[in-house]
Amino acid sequence: MKKHILVIHGPNLNLLGEREVGVYGSESFDSINREIQAFAESLGLSCEIYQSNIEGEIIDKIQKERQHYDGIVANMGAYTHYSYAIRDAIASVKKPCIEVHMSNVHNREEFRKISVIAPVCAAQISGFGKYSYLLAIEGLNKLI
Repeated sequence: MKKHILVIHGPNLNLLGEREVGVYGSESFDSINREIQAFAESLGLSCEIYQSNIEGEIIDKIQKERQHYDGIVANMGAYTHYSYAIRDAIASVKKPCIEVHMSNVHNREEFRKISVIAPVCAAQISGFGKYSYLLAIEGLNKLI
């Protein structure tokens, strides 16, 4: 049976390739998503990719899709640091989740070093650019 994963991009990640190129690189959001999709498929996974800038929509997606996927890879962007609502949604679905950040959040501003989401995730991967997603997918594949 094929395993299904959900990759969630939070706020402002739709502007990858345009925003803060020195931090996030110049590769486009669509290009990164194509690579994520191809990598997941190479592992035999079915992968849905979702992006929203709206906290409630992210929560709705996590709750709505809970019966359709086996695990989550989540880059919640700035919501990482203060969204207890997203944290609770992840905890409530009881699916393994790996938190992802393209930049090394521990080498950035102090507020970025705090994640309210990490305690309900199986792991946190940061600092590898787009490869953070691929590492997370490979790890998630071992957990599901």
